[in-house]
Amino acid sequence: MKHSSKPQSFVTHNDWYTSSLQSVTSSSDSLLYTYNAAFPGFAASLDPEEAESLRKSEAVLDVYEDTVYSLHTTRTPQFLGLNIDFGLFDGHNTLDIDQASHDVIIGVLDTGVWPESKSFDDTGMPEIPSRWKGECDSGKGFSRKLCNKKLIGARYFSKGYHMASGGSYLKNPKENESPRDQDGHGTHTASTAAGSQVANASLLGYASGIARGMATHARLASYKVCWSTGCFGSDILAGMDLAIADGVDVLSLSLGGGSAPYYRDTIAIGAFAAMERGIFVSCSAGNSGPNKATLANVAPWITTVGAGTLDRNFPAYAVLGNRNRFTGVSLYSGKGMGKKPVGLIYNKGNSSSSSSNLCLPGSLEPALVRGKVVVCDRGINARVEKGVVVRDAGGIGMILANTEVSGEELVADSHLLPAVSVGRKAGDMIREYVKSHPNPTAVLSFGGTVLNVRPSPVVAAFSSRGPNLVTPQILKPDLIGPGVNILAAWSEAVGPIGLEKDTRKTQFNIMSGTSMSCPHISGVAALLKAAHPRWSPSAIKSALMTTAYVVDNTNSPLRDAGSVAGAPSNPWAHGSGHVDPHRALSPGLVYDISTDDYVAFLCSLRYSLDHVQAIVKRPNVTCSRKFSDPGELNYPSFSVVFAGKRVVRRYTRELTNVGKAGSVYEVAVTAPSAVVVKVKPTKLVFRNIGDKLRYTVTFVAKKGANEAARYEFGSIAWRNAQHQVKSPVAFAWTQL
Repeated sequence: MKHSSKPQSFVTHNDWYTSSLQSVTSSSDSLLYTYNAAFPGFAASLDPEEAESLRKSEAVLDVYEDTVYSLHTTRTPQFLGLNIDFGLFDGHNTLDIDQASHDVIIGVLDTGVWPESKSFDDTGMPEIPSRWKGECDSGKGFSRKLCNKKLIGARYFSKGYHMASGGSYLKNPKENESPRDQDGHGTHTASTAAGSQVANASLLGYASGIARGMATHARLASYKVCWSTGCFGSDILAGMDLAIADGVDVLSLSLGGGSAPYYRDTIAIGAFAAMERGIFVSCSAGNSGPNKATLANVAPWITTVGAGTLDRNFPAYAVLGNRNRFTGVSLYSGKGMGKKPVGLIYNKGNSSSSSSNLCLPGSLEPALVRGKVVVCDRGINARVEKGVVVRDAGGIGMILANTEVSGEELVADSHLLPAVSVGRKAGDMIREYVKSHPNPTAVLSFGGTVLNVRPSPVVAAFSSRGPNLVTPQILKPDLIGPGVNILAAWSEAVGPIGLEKDTRKTQFNIMSGTSMSCPHISGVAALLKAAHPRWSPSAIKSALMTTAYVVDNTNSPLRDAGSVAGAPSNPWAHGSGHVDPHRALSPGLVYDISTDDYVAFLCSLRYSLDHVQAIVKRPNVTCSRKFSDPGELNYPSFSVVFAGKRVVRRYTRELTNVGKAGSVYEVAVTAPSAVVVKVKPTKLVFRNIGDKLRYTVTFVAKKGANEAARYEFGSIAWRNAQHQVKSPVAFAWTQL
């Protein structure tokens, strides 16, 4: 709705919305939500004719169909250096940051929370900040008393889900009309961001040690917006709307959809309102890698997070009858197979309709499978479901073999039968052995938990990649964090693999996905907010990005599990690099961005004023100030598109000194041979803390270069003895 167009005859916007809705429908229960903070409007259930009638109203900016988003499914504190003292940074020591963290509130929009988890223990926590306006919703299986000084809020939003499922949710025993997490995902992400320390945590013996979140002293508020069929945009927006009003400092969303213009993207719209109120918003990039241009949540006011591996692994072994031994991974925790080899079967099938190689439900013949180890190709159905299919058909073990699509990337799973996941090369050799040997056999064994794996981190193959299809001039993802085989708290309403046939109960689970990397960044952002309470969300994001690292623990460039033979990664996969919490606390300089800058950015996208207004919720938006190119936004990275005849791009950036007075920085540029990069000035002298200085970068594509290269990468770094403020640069010669 045009927020400023409310007639004076209506006391509140909600009254006006209700009246507007009644003008097109006689249904009394069609209004689902009215939004106050996140969006100038409401959600309602309408038939197409009613929606069209509403769209014609002068007071209506636009009408959108509800979108369904999906989830992007304790070694990390050590891996990130958070288990050791921060030491002194900008006058803060570890104790100061821990104390200040008590005032930072992280809101997690997900599948709810399992409040009894030890990760939400509030022992030693002081009183809840007085500014907190949130509450605990009671509901089926959830009492208000379950919240405490750690888990200070728990709410749920299901009206969009109800409307979409047409009452079928009532027949689903899994769905609790309450904040309680029946899925596990929300408990996992919340405890990753800010879980309390829990000793002797493990998944059935794997990854044992102390489990803890990134910001162990921060507060948590859970907003349940996801249900068995997904996360509906109207529910997500309602969750964001209330989280903003409740007083969160950080919003963490491990969910997303495809790419859409920002005025059609529920999460982008809600995140803009949050950013304007000083709330840092962190979102997962998606799990559609290694394919290019697969990103979700690419709005520049959102921090978009990809996933990398840890230096921890869970090796498992398949030894064939020809004595070849292949190393894979597994989280199988049962009694195992013993040492005696058994028959090995792989049924590729002759007909195109056969799916036995994929081990889809109903595809295996018990007479062929009974008592044997089955080779299953990865793909189509869930990895853990394949193991259940093999077990139900009488098989006693499984080798889950990658195909070309998943390459060499391995993700460990808590299988219900002895099972080993292997990469594509090993999979091809095992498949060939079964086909060529008259009596193939195998025996599987399990190696537990192994630490200090090299190289790490490696960019996960599943992590979604750039380029950014919505705005190619903004480089996304922004950075990566740990997202493979992450141990965190779990719901006891569901087994570790999430299938009904898994009756095991565990307080912790190991999961992989950008869903896991996103709350790592949310938690680190909370630490930065505690150390620097006056920093804007864009300053925090800049600190995270410009201090990220791009070399692994062998001092080689970050590798990409989604490329052939683990070739070097690039900024379309890892953004600015892998998060480094220590360095982010003291970045030296930051790229700050105001709300007005973001409005100028939106105006440069040639959106109509109505569309800009729907995002920024300002009645007086005129687009009198707009960038000639979206890449002019003061972003901590560069994406240069040499489209058409434009072979020159010139951008001005502004840096703010958050380090010491009298700091001097000199520029260092790396660029591909096809591009000339000129920076003016080459030296920046900041006399005082808070000083802002500008520099201009000119990018010139050499003639003929675009025929040889479609995309290349470089970097621009401002350096002195204490700091390196580094920005990745992506170059593209074709408009995507």
